[in-house]
Amino acid sequence: MISKPSLLERLARGPVLADGAMGTMLYARGFSFDRCYEALNLEAPDVVREIHRLYLEAGAEILETNTFGANRYRLAEHGLEDQVARLNRAGVELARQAASAAGRPVWIAGSVGPLGVPLAPLGRVKAVEAREAFREQIAALAEAGVDLLILETFSSLPELVEAVRAAQEVAPHLPLVAEMTFAQDGHTLMGHTPEEVVDALMALGVPLIGANCSVGPAKLLPVIRRMAARVREAGGPPPDLVVMPNAGWPEMAAGRLRYPATPDYFADYARRFLALGVRVIGGCCGTTPEHIAAIRRTLSAHPEPAPEPQPVILMPPPPPAPMEQPPTELARRLRSGRLVISVEVDPPRGPDASGLLEVARSLKAGGVDVLNIADSPMARLRMSPWALAFLVQNHVGMETILHFPTRGRNLLRIQSDLLAVHALGVRNLFIVMGDPPAQGDYPEASDAMDIVPSGLVRLIKERFNAGQDHAGEPIGRPTAFFVGVALNFNAPDPAREIKALRRKVRAGADFIMTQPVYEPEALRAFLRRYEEEAGPLSIPILAGVLPLVSLRHAEFLHNEVPGIMVPEAVRERLRRAGEERARGEGLRIAQEVVAELAEFVQGLYVMPPMGRYELVFSLMEAIPPHRRGGGRTGEPAMESEGPQVSGGRGELSDER
Repeated sequence: MISKPSLLERLARGPVLADGAMGTMLYARGFSFDRCYEALNLEAPDVVREIHRLYLEAGAEILETNTFGANRYRLAEHGLEDQVARLNRAGVELARQAASAAGRPVWIAGSVGPLGVPLAPLGRVKAVEAREAFREQIAALAEAGVDLLILETFSSLPELVEAVRAAQEVAPHLPLVAEMTFAQDGHTLMGHTPEEVVDALMALGVPLIGANCSVGPAKLLPVIRRMAARVREAGGPPPDLVVMPNAGWPEMAAGRLRYPATPDYFADYARRFLALGVRVIGGCCGTTPEHIAAIRRTLSAHPEPAPEPQPVILMPPPPPAPMEQPPTELARRLRSGRLVISVEVDPPRGPDASGLLEVARSLKAGGVDVLNIADSPMARLRMSPWALAFLVQNHVGMETILHFPTRGRNLLRIQSDLLAVHALGVRNLFIVMGDPPAQGDYPEASDAMDIVPSGLVRLIKERFNAGQDHAGEPIGRPTAFFVGVALNFNAPDPAREIKALRRKVRAGADFIMTQPVYEPEALRAFLRRYEEEAGPLSIPILAGVLPLVSLRHAEFLHNEVPGIMVPEAVRERLRRAGEERARGEGLRIAQEVVAELAEFVQGLYVMPPMGRYELVFSLMEAIPPHRRGGGRTGEPAMESEGPQVSGGRGELSDER
């Protein structure tokens, strides 16, 4: 066995060359990206070992194990969450086998990537859960005998901090490399600057810090330059800098993914990185043994390049101060103490919205305050709700509440959509999880999401309404969104629902809309429990009201729509009324509910069943006089065969 110094001792003698991409090489050998590459440690060990051997022949001194995604969350996507230890150990063994034939010192680096799921408050995974997942993977790598750990391609600084702490707890004896990934603008995808990354990692005592992935060497050069400047400013024992860029920006050619940066181009930038003081250099996505060999030639020809002249770093201007904008009409009416009436409508199934505009005019004339515009309810194809909200506000002069689901939208699209709806003048949003595509017209549509409702509320209230995007970049002027959130007061786990609501309130929610109420005391009981466990609820509530039209309707809602509970006593009343009188009995039940709700909520969220918009006016008659607003201006005749409103309210389920 060849003896070797520790990596830190080796670094004292000069820069160290790491290897390049593993995924790119596996892809080139015919393994598609939908495969679990870490499983190949067991399924195709000869292929993985051969890739390690090629990088060693190119001159690499550090071999990264094929374990980037070998954590419980990423492996769960392939049903392998119980194979964490086995796959990590196999990855280390393959790298060690390749290194043993090199005839020179080689350091085995345990590769640890992000979990692949967002952390709270944007996602469901708590910090303590994330750290435990990292501990599990890192413990397996350490026990298998790696020489160092590389935490790489992290876009979330809080997640990287949890990974660092896990490594320091499980394997404090191992040298640690921590790398963030940066976007084209020189910030991480979560908005952190190179300086903030350096400060956080230096505070944790990480000995090697840097950047990898995302962009090519030209875009990472200024990032490393800023990191180097920050390290010099900080004083004290400086960490060594590490860089592993992509081979440029990927593109598709002849149905295959390719990266444009040639080995010579990559090596030219290697000289510039070394001039900044980088001590460990390698490659990420798109790099091959040819790229690493080119860097080896550069290192051999220029073992200690002259330091690069340090330019003046121009900091970006601070984001603009929030501008004061008037509250929405909905916000004003909720603050006035009058009972606000909101009615839900679904966008049309085609491009013609004229019928719904007539409905909106009639509802406005009858005293309704605001229209709720649903977004593809029950996952059925309909016109974009933005379009209908815009048409209603501009052609009817009636404010809307736009349902804004997180499901099926990534973080980039969410932010683009927010800018678009604000530009259209839509400022009241109702943040919901959304109905799963599996139940609708296009079950194969993506169900993925980057952010949970409470995280989106925080993004809107703390970033967009302050004039910044998620990355902290200015958006020109602040938005002025008034944000509502969902409440399922009949949730099977009330404690969990209380925690979810508390998160949304703390994130800045302005109002609440509930699932349909058939037993007002159940809502009262939930609110009492919330106050006991989380403190007073200080934001207004619009209670859901969905009149029942038949016993069959009631049974369907009770048994098949998540979040809706129709009490047995209510269903018995419909049963006794009989089929012919059930519709009238359902209306009387709803009127009784409205009269009781009006005494302790701030508004009603009416969901007319099957397009029966005339029921709205009958419900308004049940409002006690002291809770009515300016009164109705007339009761127009309305057709019951109007646009259909779904009987399901699945989209109100939240953060489950």
